[in-house]
Order: sequence, then structure tokens, then C-alpha cells
Amino acid sequence: MNENLHPITDDTSDQIQVRKDKRERFLASGREPYPAELPIDTTIAEVRAKFSQVEPGEELDEQVGVAGRVMLMRPSGKIAFITLQAGDGSRLQVIFSLANVGQESLDSLKVDVDLGDHIFVQGHVGASKRGELSVFAHSWLMAAKAIRPLPKTFVNEDGVEMSLSEETRVRKRHLDLITRQSARDMIRIRAAVMRSIRHTFEARDYIELETPILQVLHGGASARPFTTHINAYDQDLYLRIATELYLKRAVVGGVERIYEIGKNFRNEGADSSHSPEFSALEAYQAYATYDTMAQLTKDIVQNAARDVFGTTVVTLADGTEYDLGGDWDEICLYDSLSEKLGEEITVETPRERLLEIAAEHGIKVKEYAVNGKIVEDIWEELVGDHLYHPTFVRDFPEDTSPLTRGHRTKPGLTEKWDLYIRGVETATAYSELADPVIQRERLTAQSLEAANGDPEAMQLDEDFLEAMEQGFPPAGGMGMGIDRLLMALTGLGIRETIAFPFVKPQG
Repeated sequence: MNENLHPITDDTSDQIQVRKDKRERFLASGREPYPAELPIDTTIAEVRAKFSQVEPGEELDEQVGVAGRVMLMRPSGKIAFITLQAGDGSRLQVIFSLANVGQESLDSLKVDVDLGDHIFVQGHVGASKRGELSVFAHSWLMAAKAIRPLPKTFVNEDGVEMSLSEETRVRKRHLDLITRQSARDMIRIRAAVMRSIRHTFEARDYIELETPILQVLHGGASARPFTTHINAYDQDLYLRIATELYLKRAVVGGVERIYEIGKNFRNEGADSSHSPEFSALEAYQAYATYDTMAQLTKDIVQNAARDVFGTTVVTLADGTEYDLGGDWDEICLYDSLSEKLGEEITVETPRERLLEIAAEHGIKVKEYAVNGKIVEDIWEELVGDHLYHPTFVRDFPEDTSPLTRGHRTKPGLTEKWDLYIRGVETATAYSELADPVIQRERLTAQSLEAANGDPEAMQLDEDFLEAMEQGFPPAGGMGMGIDRLLMALTGLGIRETIAFPFVKPQG
């Protein structure tokens, strides 16, 4: 069959009506356009694997029953060629001849089958005269009549098959999965990454736990929450912004190595690296520090690359290679900013000077921002966005890290790092604050910031503090965006790594 043939369809109401009429014709003739069961005994991928050595023009006695979506169709006189596609993207040519299927069946195929339909085929395996592996059909059945045509596709000047716009791909992912192999690959890559992450934790005796998504108070991170309402109690609730506070309760209860992978929700901007609904990983280990969690995080990322791609040197979407292997760089936030600016910046630098620096570089500062937040915003613009190699950025200001242990040798700083990969924050970790008295003071200060208008400040959570007062052991904690990890491994934007990302509603 000509591999350069590409389907051209017209998604109009007329086309849809024609297909509906065909559906009605099936029903009127006693044929089922959507049967519950079909005598499938193999897959397209299995046929391709088992019979890859068939010679051109050879026909075998081996009978198969396969099904797939019709992606290409070329009827011609006493013969018709159809290419079926399985869910994994594997394709197989089917040859319908008058001699094998009969006049009535061949005529019905030409009239009733459209691009996009699912059909079942029973036949014997062979190869066309041109050497293409094929099934020579003896019979066929409609498996699912597609009422709506497939989108148009074409080949551009570079020989690349073009179809859906990026916006259509994320809004109608089912079409993206039908028409684009890289979309199908991402589904499988993500699943393989998740398996790898869980294997890394299981090898270290971690326990996976699920914590509530609906919460009375929002906490565990500085972020603006989504709100909802429970009618049974006539009470407003929040969708969680982080899993931290519940996982720490479990650590207090004696679950000393624990992790969760689940959805978080933050009512903030949406762009190429942010999604309001995203998958996050959090993990806590008793008697560990942020250094322990740095090694764990590096193992998670490197294991995922090796498990999925067989190497820590991954090939990104633009064709370039990126090395996630070996040891990673480490820098201190204040030291790296001071070096960039050519002047020393510390936790003692006056707010007025920080505002001047921000203004000099066109960085907007919110009125309620604490000094540490201003420093972080300046650093992000001047340093963070330009960190290409995997880099742990260490030792953040205390006033932006209310759940983090104070640094043992650097007053005013905390034992916290952020991991940057190709200029994108991918993970974070703390030596966790264990002192319940200091924790109460920190959360009280956060509640005052919230009262002063900071929508991202955490609330005072008495249940969490009560658990802390029961005795929270020294611990390390880490969090990572799963979608950000996929971005690091593939070089794609966040909407491409999420199967069904939230997008702005049309209209």
C-alpha cells in the first residue's frame, strides 16, 4: 500500500449526517454497529512481531482475528486496502479481495466503512507483492461506527505529518492520541515514570499513603487555594495545596518513611510550567535531613531516566540531549545572588535596598511580600531562570519557609533546597522543623500575614500543632511535581505531559 497516502476528511454537519445514516442502515439490516463482543484472538502488535519475516507475495495458512481503527482506506475495483491502527499506534494493512470476502461484503465495506471506524477482521496472514505485512480478509464486522470524522491531516514541506493545533491537542486529547504517536508515547512514559518512582521508594522501605483532598484549612505551602462548600455541614472547604501537614501527622504516629503521589490544586496562574491542578509527590523520612532528601531526589530522577529510557542522557523534544547523570551542582541562594549583583545580599539587607534592586531590574514586588520573598523573586529572575544543569539551590530565608528547620550555622536561613533543571524548579526539600513552640510562632506569623492581605500565607492549624506537640522526630521532607519531572525528562511543556490538562473554558 502507498505509505504516502493521508486521510482527508471534512468535519461538517453533512459528514456527520452521512455517518448517522450509515449507522441507521446497519440497524435496519439487523447488523450491530456497536457489538458487545468480537472474536478477537490477537493484537496488531502481536501479528507484526510474530510474522515480521514473511516474504513479499507469500501467504500463510495462519488465521487471525484482529481489530483496529481505520486510518487509511483505498478501494479499487475488486480489491480494497485498509490500514488499521491499534491503541498503541501499531498499524497493519488488511487486503479485501472479491475472491476472499465476496461481492456483498466488499460492496458493504466500500459503502459503509469510513475513516475512524473500528472494524474487526478475520483472515490469513501474508505479505503484499510489495512486501508489506498484511491480513488477507475472509470476513469483517463493524466494531464501532465513528459518527464524527477524523481531523484533517497533511504533510508539510519538511515531510512531517501535520494535524491538530497545540490548543486543539490539549482540549481534545482523544484526537491527539488517535493522530500523534508522541502523544501516545507520553501516556506510556508517564506510567513508566510512576512505576519507577514507586519502585525507588519501595526499595527504601517507604510506605505509600493517601491524605484528604478536601480540607478545613489550607496549609503545607504558600499558595492561593481553591474553595468549595460542603452542603451537609454548610461549611466552606479548601482543595489541598499540599499533602505535608497530614503526612507529618503520620510521621508523628510512627510511620517513619512515608510518601504520597496525588493531585494538588493551586488557584494561581497557568503557563508553560504551571497548572492549577497538578500531580505532586511528597515524602518524609524520620531521622533524616535535607541532605538525605537530596540524595533520594537525585536517585528518583536518575532511576526514572534509566528505567524509562535506558540512560541518564535523555533526548529532549527539540532533539538535543540533556545529561541528568553524575553529581549535580550545588549553590547557596544568597551567595549566588550576591555574586550576580556584585554586592553582598544577606538576611540583614534593608527592605529599601531590596526594593531598589527589584525596581532596577523591572521586577514587580507585592506590597505584602516579606523581605525573603523579595530576595527570592530577584534571585529567580537573575539566577534561577538561567540554571541549565541540574542544581540544588540551598539555604532559603526563614520568613518564607515557616515549616523548615532553622539553619544550624547560618542565622536567619533555613535548611531548605530547591532543585532546578533547565531553569525550572522541579523539587524542594527541608530539614523539617520539629520544635512545636517555634512552629506555632511561625504559623501565627503566617496567619498575621494572611490578615494583612497575603492570599498565599498559611493558616493556623491547631490540629496539626497538637500532633506536633505529641513529638515530631527529626526528619527530612521533599516534594516534587510529577509533571515537572516529565518536563525534565522529555523537554515538553507542562500541558503536553498531562493527559488532560485544565484549559481555559471556551466561550
